[in-house]
Amino acid sequence: MNMSRNFKPLSIFLLLPLLFGVGILSRSADAQEANDLTVKPNVILILADDMGIGDLGCRNGNRNRTPNLDRLKKESVWFENAYSAAPVCAPARASLFTGRYPHRTGVVTLNQQRYPQLTRLRKDETTLANLFQDSAYTTGLIGKWHCGDGAEYQPMARGFDEFEGFVDHMHVPSYFDYKLRVQGQLHAESNQYLTNDLSDRAVHFIRRHQQHPFFLHLAHYAPHRPLGAPENRIQPYLNKGFDRDTATVYAMIEIMDEGIGELLSELDRLKLREKTILIFASDNGPDPLVSSRFNAELRGTKYTVYEGGIHVPLMIRWPEQLVASERDEVIHFADVLPTLMDLCQLEIPGHLKLDGRSLAGLLRGQPVKDALPQPHFWQWNRKDPLYSHNAAMREGDWKLVRPYVTRSIPKEESKRPPALYDLSSDPTESHDVSAQYPERAARMNEALDRWSDEVERDRQRVP
Repeated sequence: MNMSRNFKPLSIFLLLPLLFGVGILSRSADAQEANDLTVKPNVILILADDMGIGDLGCRNGNRNRTPNLDRLKKESVWFENAYSAAPVCAPARASLFTGRYPHRTGVVTLNQQRYPQLTRLRKDETTLANLFQDSAYTTGLIGKWHCGDGAEYQPMARGFDEFEGFVDHMHVPSYFDYKLRVQGQLHAESNQYLTNDLSDRAVHFIRRHQQHPFFLHLAHYAPHRPLGAPENRIQPYLNKGFDRDTATVYAMIEIMDEGIGELLSELDRLKLREKTILIFASDNGPDPLVSSRFNAELRGTKYTVYEGGIHVPLMIRWPEQLVASERDEVIHFADVLPTLMDLCQLEIPGHLKLDGRSLAGLLRGQPVKDALPQPHFWQWNRKDPLYSHNAAMREGDWKLVRPYVTRSIPKEESKRPPALYDLSSDPTESHDVSAQYPERAARMNEALDRWSDEVERDRQRVP
């Protein structure tokens, strides 16, 4: 494989002072800046694609092998109630990058070819990569982008110094037949299995930038369709009695897990383990077409705002400052940006209007200043949003759901009444209790209406 890349070098310019005193001050300032850079933690954000919370071996009775993710979970702060911002990939990523609900960012659906204006991040949105770049981090994206194509929307226009990946699924007809863009240029097909290719590129990124603070977003495509893995990796799962699709998915996840293990080993080898914040999550729930996959008994899958579509694995490791633990508090993708800024002691520009909040204090075991819980909202349908379809609100243990109607473009407002669930006693959303708690259901439905109106106004604004 040709691993050559066109990378932007780190340049240091020294000014020759005219006065000796000015020279001393200049060198002192440079030394302080260098010292500040040494204490900034690196950040690695790994995202799986269509991987459910039940796809971790430690969560499914070891139906499949994920030894590295299982170990990472033990070493991390694990959020038992972690939520994506959407049950599909593009809107979920938009929220993760911006700290805002996806509707505000303009990214509301997933077909980039058919609806480019509904899948690209508005040009005036500030991304996580922008903020790290502004703070002298080297920023890189390896893997899937899916938040806009074209010169003004691709990753290197959105805060990433380096990009090795693909903007959507069109360049990945198969895990064995694909083309990656490297620094904006489309490269010839690789002879490597896609997941291994991305894992190798991530390790090389870390090696190149080990002497300087970096932000790396490793956006794996696995285990998203098209399903595919080497036959010798699928066969052990077939031998265990799984159907071919499930066996293939588990093989894809196992290969991704091995790559994550190599990345963790590289951090150890370079002595970067203690000074690196590492987050692992999935963009949404599992593919509904692989029905025999275990999804922790959760209702729904990708495309739905039931728990199975939006409740995702999420863990954060930073050995230098965070004690491994399990937390029951809700974390939403919009919380990731402010939390990382807080952990890294970086300022968020005052003009940014975030929906997420920092959970850095909670991660450190400190009391949370603002009252818990706060409400969280979701909505998705194909093309332009119809908020009566597939929408939800969670407040504490209560969750209101406007039912999922169709995977096709809805033609009219849904007439189906919302359902209310008490997740503390009914995590599988099996028992609608709206008739027992009509006032709560009505109040939450009104709150969902207000949120819908607010984010739709933002969506309609001129970028």
